[in-house]
Amino acid sequence: MTGRVVHFEIPADDFDRATEFYRSAFGWDISPVPDIDYAMLGTTPSDENGAPTDSGAINGGLMLRDADRKSPIVTIDVDDIEQALEKITTLGGRMVMPKQDVLGMGYSAYFTDSEGNLMGLWQNA
Repeated sequence: MTGRVVHFEIPADDFDRATEFYRSAFGWDISPVPDIDYAMLGTTPSDENGAPTDSGAINGGLMLRDADRKSPIVTIDVDDIEQALEKITTLGGRMVMPKQDVLGMGYSAYFTDSEGNLMGLWQNA
């Protein structure tokens, strides 16, 4: 099913400080991703592929804050990112970052909606 929220991202100025905060405050499992400034945030039990085993639950990521990604981002699953970005643009949204490969697992992109909110898209590989 597409159109569902499947991930969230939290930007941080200080990776170590943010890691300690979320681990201590909520007991999240935080796993750095090798070779990039990103960590996976495990908020719920997951299977061997990293998919949550609890119905309706989602996991997220921690990233370094940058000029475009200043506040938390909700990520939405789509079948085709290019097609979704095309539709988003016709509805008054704007592409912020085009489709990019994510370690062979799938593809992501960022857009702003009609209200200027930064959002993410995810397409499975």
